Amino acid sequence: MYIYDDHDHTILRQRVAQFRDQTRRYLAGDIPDEHFLPLRLQNGLYIQRLAPMLRINVPYGMLNSTQLRTLAHITRTYDKGYCHVSTRQNIQLNWPELEEVPDILAELAKVEMHCTQSSGNCIRNITSDQFAGIAEDEVIDPRPYCEILRQWSSFHPEFAFLPRKFKIAVSGSERDRAAIQVHDIGLQLVRDSEGKTAFNVYVGGGLGRTPVIGSLIREALPQEHILSYLEAILRIYNQFGRRDNKFKARIKILVKAMTPEVFAEKVNAEWAHLKDGYNTLIEDEIARAKSYFTEPAYEVLDDGEAQQALDAQAAESVAFGKWLQRNVRGHKQPGYAAVTLSLKPTGVAPGDVTDKQLEVIADLADAFSFGEVRTTHEQNIVMADVKKADLYALWQKAKVAGFATPNIGTLTDIIACPGGDFCSLANAKSIPIAEAIQRQFDDLDYVYDLGDIDLNISGCMNACGHHHVGHIGILGVDKKGEEFYQVQLGGNAANDASLGAVLGPAFKSEEMPQVVQKIIDVYVDNRNGDELFIDTFRRIGVAPFKERVYAKAS
Repeated sequence: MYIYDDHDHTILRQRVAQFRDQTRRYLAGDIPDEHFLPLRLQNGLYIQRLAPMLRINVPYGMLNSTQLRTLAHITRTYDKGYCHVSTRQNIQLNWPELEEVPDILAELAKVEMHCTQSSGNCIRNITSDQFAGIAEDEVIDPRPYCEILRQWSSFHPEFAFLPRKFKIAVSGSERDRAAIQVHDIGLQLVRDSEGKTAFNVYVGGGLGRTPVIGSLIREALPQEHILSYLEAILRIYNQFGRRDNKFKARIKILVKAMTPEVFAEKVNAEWAHLKDGYNTLIEDEIARAKSYFTEPAYEVLDDGEAQQALDAQAAESVAFGKWLQRNVRGHKQPGYAAVTLSLKPTGVAPGDVTDKQLEVIADLADAFSFGEVRTTHEQNIVMADVKKADLYALWQKAKVAGFATPNIGTLTDIIACPGGDFCSLANAKSIPIAEAIQRQFDDLDYVYDLGDIDLNISGCMNACGHHHVGHIGILGVDKKGEEFYQVQLGGNAANDASLGAVLGPAFKSEEMPQVVQKIIDVYVDNRNGDELFIDTFRRIGVAPFKERVYAKAS
């Protein structure tokens, strides 16, 4: 992973000192609320329903064991002993004291972490595939390019006060696991006709109040031009994006209003002034970034022999076999596997992890995965480089720590925002709904038979739980002060991205487990063989689901 140089460290120290002084002056009454607002946002600090919330950047999801232990110390010292993994791979603290935030930033800076631009109308944390560098279907490792983009976008003076927040995701595999089509800019690494590295550029995706699937505006852009082309996009957005209405200020609204074709024309015209200029990526810079993402010290292993031993262990332990099936995936290095530690045991808010658990993860990373982990968009943790011979020992330790729930990719691996329990923007609670649904589907054998199903929950239209792209999406709404939940079906965040269709009128919270059960019953009744939920829905449409769910009891 990327190691900060003297320049990076100097910037972080200066940033911490600057915000410490700004916070002191604000608390003394020398800076009014409206002036402090953009200052705190660009340092990751929100004011939530009950307390401040601090969002910590995790660039492209990568953390080392030293950083994990520092996060454990911070959550224990400055918070209530736990933190939250967000759907954009970041870490959030829900209970920091405002006057202690500069101290938290100083602690983070010591281990090359920060909150800079994790909020505000700027380019946010660059996200990517949690299996980057090790995925069997990977075409090009996206992490070096994510790091280049991070450095380019950090403190960029032209993009510090955009019309609205701006999110970029990068994927380098055949299967999109970074949801690039629902980001302001989505980048797909490809090989061009000559086999050279290039980018397909999607613009104008996003969820929230107005969900939109991004448009492909440039195919096979040579890698050396990626920064200048992105700068052209941002300039057009800065010039034409609306600033009079924050609900219409995202780039997706601009692209839709102009049409993708006209937007692309304007970008190309602007790019003509930037192409081959100072932002051109030279080979030395690309090589420098790649030098930080070399392979760890893999051992030469006999994959067949390792797999045979693993199969024997799975045959002896049904529970271990189920964990292998759901929480372990292939690796491009023979004899190795990637493991997802589930943060979704029933009764725990999806994505929450305690200080003690963070320390356990750090210990597991040191023992089994070269001291590194990745946060995921699904609010779990990945250990990317585990020897197959170590999987049984890792599983036993993960069980003790509460990370071995064998539900990855299933109906109970629920994505949920913090919702009304924490967020001041939320219309309804998310966490209790997630738990109630998990309890409804507590028979894992039944859940496995259902196959892969994405169930996403958001507490409001801001869609932090990505409900629009869940196979089953649930949105909390407010009806005259009472919490209700609207259901959407058919969303998808992968290559064939789609937005869910609203099922019909919203439901009370206590109805939600049975509503989901009826939806699943329709799927089971109509699936062809092992057909997945999303494929069944696309084949039969929303009508059968609506008929069953809203049928009056006889």
